[in-house]
Amino acid sequence: MSRKESFFTAYCLPPTAHYKTMEKKINKVVLAYSGGLDTSAMLLWIKEKYGAEVVCFCADVGQGDELDGLEEKALKTGASKLYVEDLREEFVKEFVWTAVKANALYEGVYLLGTSLARPVIARKQIEIAQKEGADAVAHGATGKGNDQVRFELTYYALQPDIKVVAPWRHWEFKGRADLIAYCAEHGINVTATAEKPYSMDRNLMHISYEGGILEDPWAAPPEDIFLLTKSPEKASDAAEEMILTFEKGEPVAINGEKYGAVDMLAKLNYIGGEHGIGRVDLVENRFVGMKSRGVYETPGVTILQAAHRALESITMDREVMRLRDSLGVKFAESIYYGFWFAPEFEILRSMIDQTQETVSGDVRLKLYKGNVTILGRKSLNSLYKERVVTFEDDAGAYNQLDAEGFIRLQSLRLRLRKMD
Repeated sequence: MSRKESFFTAYCLPPTAHYKTMEKKINKVVLAYSGGLDTSAMLLWIKEKYGAEVVCFCADVGQGDELDGLEEKALKTGASKLYVEDLREEFVKEFVWTAVKANALYEGVYLLGTSLARPVIARKQIEIAQKEGADAVAHGATGKGNDQVRFELTYYALQPDIKVVAPWRHWEFKGRADLIAYCAEHGINVTATAEKPYSMDRNLMHISYEGGILEDPWAAPPEDIFLLTKSPEKASDAAEEMILTFEKGEPVAINGEKYGAVDMLAKLNYIGGEHGIGRVDLVENRFVGMKSRGVYETPGVTILQAAHRALESITMDREVMRLRDSLGVKFAESIYYGFWFAPEFEILRSMIDQTQETVSGDVRLKLYKGNVTILGRKSLNSLYKERVVTFEDDAGAYNQLDAEGFIRLQSLRLRLRKMD
C-alpha cells in the first residue's frame, strides 16, 4: 500500500471499514505496555485478533517499582521483545517545566500531570515503531477518556499513516471482571481484582485516582488511597522554610543547592508531601464531553507554581504578563486535549519561553499544613523599585501631580456619557 493509500485508509474510511482493513493488514504492533490488567490482556488479544507480532514498550516516567519484572512477564505473555525507555529527564525538562513556566492549570485547578506524560510516551512509541518497521501502534486507553485522544493525536502528528489499535473501542470485554477472567483463563498473572476500589496513574509529577469508589462526587476520597502526601492533619507540626532559585523560569536550586530536573522534582515531591501539600479533588470536563471526578496529588509542582508566580510578579512586565495569562486557558486546554504537537501550540510554547527570559531569582517560602506561603522574592531583573513606590520621600522619582492628568484622560469616556 502506498503512503497516499495508507493516509486515505486512516482518515477517509468509516470507522467500521477502517477496523476491518486493519484486521487484514497489520503485521507488527508496538504496544504501550505497563504490565497491568488492561495491557496484559491486550498483548494476547492483539496476537490472537490480528496474528501480528507484538513489540511491547514501557516508558519510565517515574512510576517506580511498577517496572519490576516487566520483561519476563511481557515475553511470557507473547511479546517478541520489550523496550523500557527512561524518559524521566525529557518528561520533566521539556514537558513539566514548560507547564510550570506557563503556570498551566486546567479549569483553574488541575496541574495536568497525566496530560503532560502522554505526548512524551507517544513520541517515543512512534520512534520505536519506526525503528522496528511496525505498521501499527496500540494503547490501553478506554473509549471514554482523554488519553485515547492524547495518544492518537501525537501518533498522527508524528506519523500520519500509522495504524492505531485501540482494543477498548472494539473488543468483546465489557469491564474489569471480564478482563480478569480472560487473564485467568490464559494463565496471565495480574494483581488486579474485581474489588479494587479505584484506578491509579503515577508518574514523577503526580498520582491520579479515579473510578470505583470515587465515581460518587459526594463521597470523600478515603485517606488510605494517598501515597505521596500526608493529610494536613497528620502533616508536620513544624513549618519549613525554603528558598527556591529559578533561571529563566526553571527551578535549579533548593536552599542554594543545585539539583538536576529529575532530582529537583523528586525532592520537592517528598518535602511537599510531608507538609500535606498538593491534593486536589475536582470534577473536570473531559474532552470527549462527559464530566469525570479525579483526585490528584501533585506536591512538588504545587510548590513550584506558587514560587514561580511570585518571582514573575517582580520580573515580568505587566502587559507581557497580561498577554501570557490571557492565553493561559488555551495553553492548558491544548495540553489537556492532546495538542502538544499542533502548530498553534508550538507558537504558544515559543511565546512562553520568551516571557521567561527575565524570570530568574530567588523565592523564599514557608510550607505548613497543606499551605504554601510566600515570604519574599528577589531578582537582579526586578522591576520593583522601592524608591518609586515608597510612601516616604521619593526624592523626585515620581511626580504625584502627574496622576491628575492621567485620571482625567482615563475618565474622559465616562464623563462623555453624562455630558449634554
